[in-house]
Amino acid sequence: MIYLDNAATSYPKPKTVLPALQNYLENVGASPGRSGHQLAANAGRILFQTRKALARLFQLSDPGRIIFTENATAALNLALFGLLQPGDRVLTSGLEHNAVMRPLRRLEELHKITVDILPGTATSHYDLNLLEQWCDQKKYRLAVINHGSNIIGSLAPLQKILPILKEHNIISVIDGAQSAGAYPINLSTLEPDVFCFTGHKSLYGPPGTGGLYIREGIEPEPLIYGGTGSRSETEYQPEFMPDKYESGTPNTLGLAGLKAGLEFIETTDLRNIIGHERGLADNLRDNLKEIPGLNLCEPRSDDERLPVISFTITGLSPSEIGYRLDREFSIMTRVGLHCAPRAHQSVDTFPQGTVRLAPGYFNNSEEVEKTIEAISIIAGSRHD
Repeated sequence: MIYLDNAATSYPKPKTVLPALQNYLENVGASPGRSGHQLAANAGRILFQTRKALARLFQLSDPGRIIFTENATAALNLALFGLLQPGDRVLTSGLEHNAVMRPLRRLEELHKITVDILPGTATSHYDLNLLEQWCDQKKYRLAVINHGSNIIGSLAPLQKILPILKEHNIISVIDGAQSAGAYPINLSTLEPDVFCFTGHKSLYGPPGTGGLYIREGIEPEPLIYGGTGSRSETEYQPEFMPDKYESGTPNTLGLAGLKAGLEFIETTDLRNIIGHERGLADNLRDNLKEIPGLNLCEPRSDDERLPVISFTITGLSPSEIGYRLDREFSIMTRVGLHCAPRAHQSVDTFPQGTVRLAPGYFNNSEEVEKTIEAISIIAGSRHD
């Protein structure tokens, strides 16, 4: 089996993740912050150490600004529903995932917000001149930015975008679902207001883990209220971080696995992980371009990019290609619209979508060669 669906969920996980899950279930098992006994303290230590590992990865000085959620979608919902008010104007891009677009569409219905979509294209993630022009002309409360496209792998130039937003006093919310762990991110230097991430992709954690960083001075309203294990004498929600946004028993089991995934990144060195994945992706791109009838969807060659590759083959539907790769060659891919119809409209692959290949650290060159050969065979059979 060749697994090339790492942009959806990384697989396999590092060998240390399963023992971390097993250790929690066998030797910890308690809820953090809910009791004073040693097992509860051990559970609390897992959360604290996971926050510290995320702070090191994102180069943050205060781990307490990191909030745990079950995924990037929950993090984005917290930010968007918690920060936007009736009548607000929002800026976003044409390359967004439905984790952004569906909350915004609901907020249009609920609060009559206005959503402006900066056009995204197959050759550039953002038109910075148009971005600055719109920020000059329109009074935006918030901008939500896709850092890494889950369709074409392009990376938004946050080092250029964020100063424009800051100059116009626009709150920045960054969707880092694809980029966290797949690209170096220094939040202390970039200084976004909110950065959302998920644990089950390039951070090598299990599903059900993720979170967001919230800059000091930015205070979204919580989505969920309830027990936090702190200030139990009051019926009102705590106002301090991270408790304000972490009501209910946390997924300590999943966070134990996420901690192991983050430790794997540290010991392996993020630069080594990125270099290996980039080499595999470049090999795929270079060879796929040579296949007759294959149409590669990619950003400009000089743009920084993630190891995410989308393509179509003239005369074949993406679903047929994916089915044949799976059943004839045991190659796992992702086909269709990837929960991002707006992005596919921007790169002219709507409504049929694409076939997406997303190599990960645990793939190798031999698997890439077999994948290229399999796609060549499928492309060559389209006239049979």
